[in-house]
Amino acid sequence: MPALVNYSGDDEFYSMGSLCTNPMDLGRFYSIASQLDIYSPPCKRARITFPFVFGSSDFAQKKKPSIDVLPDECLFEIFRRIPGGNERSACACVSKRWLTLLSSIRRSESCKTITSESVCNDVEMVSCDDNGEIESDGYLTRSLEGKKATDTRLAAIAVGTSGRGGLGKLLIRGSNSVRGVTNLGLSAIARGCPSLRALTLWDVPLVGDESLFEVANECHLLEKLDLCNCPSISNKGLIAIAENCPNLTSLSIESCPKIGNEGLQGIGKHCTKLQSISVKDCALVGDHGVSSLLSSATDGLSKVKLQSLNITDFSLAVIGHYGKAVTNLVLSNLQQVSEKGFWVMGNSQGLQKLTCLTISSCRGITDVSLEAVAKGCTNLKQMCLRKCCFVSDNGLVSFARAAGSLESLQLEECNRVTQSGIVGAISNCRSKLKALSLVKCMGIRDVASELVSSPCSSLRSLSIRNCPGFGSASLALVGKLCPQLQHVDLTGLCAITDSGLLPLLESCEAGLVKVNLSGCMSLTDEVVSALARLHGKSLELLNLDGCRKITDASLMAIAEHCLFLSDLDISKCAVTDPGLAVLSSADQLNLQVLSLSGCSSVSNKCFPFLKKLGRTLVGLNLKNCSSISSSTIELLVENLWRCDILS
Repeated sequence: MPALVNYSGDDEFYSMGSLCTNPMDLGRFYSIASQLDIYSPPCKRARITFPFVFGSSDFAQKKKPSIDVLPDECLFEIFRRIPGGNERSACACVSKRWLTLLSSIRRSESCKTITSESVCNDVEMVSCDDNGEIESDGYLTRSLEGKKATDTRLAAIAVGTSGRGGLGKLLIRGSNSVRGVTNLGLSAIARGCPSLRALTLWDVPLVGDESLFEVANECHLLEKLDLCNCPSISNKGLIAIAENCPNLTSLSIESCPKIGNEGLQGIGKHCTKLQSISVKDCALVGDHGVSSLLSSATDGLSKVKLQSLNITDFSLAVIGHYGKAVTNLVLSNLQQVSEKGFWVMGNSQGLQKLTCLTISSCRGITDVSLEAVAKGCTNLKQMCLRKCCFVSDNGLVSFARAAGSLESLQLEECNRVTQSGIVGAISNCRSKLKALSLVKCMGIRDVASELVSSPCSSLRSLSIRNCPGFGSASLALVGKLCPQLQHVDLTGLCAITDSGLLPLLESCEAGLVKVNLSGCMSLTDEVVSALARLHGKSLELLNLDGCRKITDASLMAIAEHCLFLSDLDISKCAVTDPGLAVLSSADQLNLQVLSLSGCSSVSNKCFPFLKKLGRTLVGLNLKNCSSISSSTIELLVENLWRCDILS
């Protein structure tokens, strides 16, 4: 005993004699000791310098933990009796085998408590928790993208979220190219996360109906399902969801080649709470599926989006007749729909609640059908027409005259619309129209016009982007028609000059709040000075990105007149350090976002000025400022710790 008491180090061993005289007994000693509840201090592994042979059975027992000798069936029974989520998560970290077994346990199979009587008598083996963790509220959101999307991670999520509020939303985008998401991973989520309410699957080719069956059987609270590019999921999986998930309110299907009419019919029959449906690029979806879905839909279906489908005029007629609750409708790239289909949809008088309509790349929308839509949708407030090549000035003016509630009109790549059609539309919507947007409309030509029309006092927002034919004459005409503008976006209008923009600035009576002149390369300091002088008391955002003729003179005018400017973009302008000095000296200015990207004349001397502006800045863009060194940027980062600096 004295020798044992005098033990003084990890590398010292008892030298007075072996506790077991026979080497074979030493293995038996460790075997017995492993079954006893004893304490022994930690020590390093003994350095054995002579041949030593253990018994084969004893050595195997020491090398491998005894619990791993048990078959999966026994481990399953043990694991499902683990009481809490933290304990299950700890067990899942031991090995991939344990993680797989834990993720295979359904929440309904998990035991809350095991009484000593049930264990001893083997009579009552299971006491399940029907009201506790199984009915988790689903607070957690998890997202897996690209290489991170694997079955192992999904299994870990299924086990780890069970004790932390439950998984409510799961988004999977893409898949690991070597160990991608399969039915095993999604099935683990279904078994372990019955609180799941929103499921998004994008680009997962190995996920099929089998896992969707599991989701349908276990996740009865599912409300939102988004499937995109899932070639292995068919009508069977979608029907299973429809039959077992009565709370489904939102469904989106895109590029799923095995989903067709039968699946949509199942959704229409069983999902009585459906509010939003979106179907895009599904070759098997036709008139039977769309018409069945719309005709059986309840009053809750308010959002419908149909894109790139093989449907005909019949489907649009059904929408016009049964879409009594639809408020938002998107129809895109429907090549088999003719003028008759849109005409019938409008004249069916069923879309009385429709407030927002988007029609894109549909040859069937013409001047005649567009007017019919306006007459049938009496509450239409927002209208967007994209790539509608058969809509001309006559149709646009007739539509504007018939749409008495129209507040927002957007035209994109409608190349038959000219300046005359725009002026006519504004004149006929003068009582309600608040926003007008023109994007890439190549038919507009800059022609001086003597058209006399009463002004549109309701228009507040004007956006004309990348319309090369829209010049100073057109802009001056629009300025006369719209005296109450507050938001102006003229991005990419290279043809406009100071003489064209100044009349617009002078005619705006309400005071401009947001002005975007990005890419207007012909504008000079004169127009910016006029803008600051006339609208400095209301201006909050000014974008001059790419206006190469803008110099420090504009910054001086901004510093003097702009009281509420919070966002200023002078990227690729001819401003210098003295201009920033003047800007920083304006005490009334409280800039929050400043962009100097591509300003090559701004140098390291700007540091004290930017530091002073940084008292209020939350965003600073210094990309491609070649005259500012990295050391100066590092100093700015240290001093402007509240500001997000891009360099």
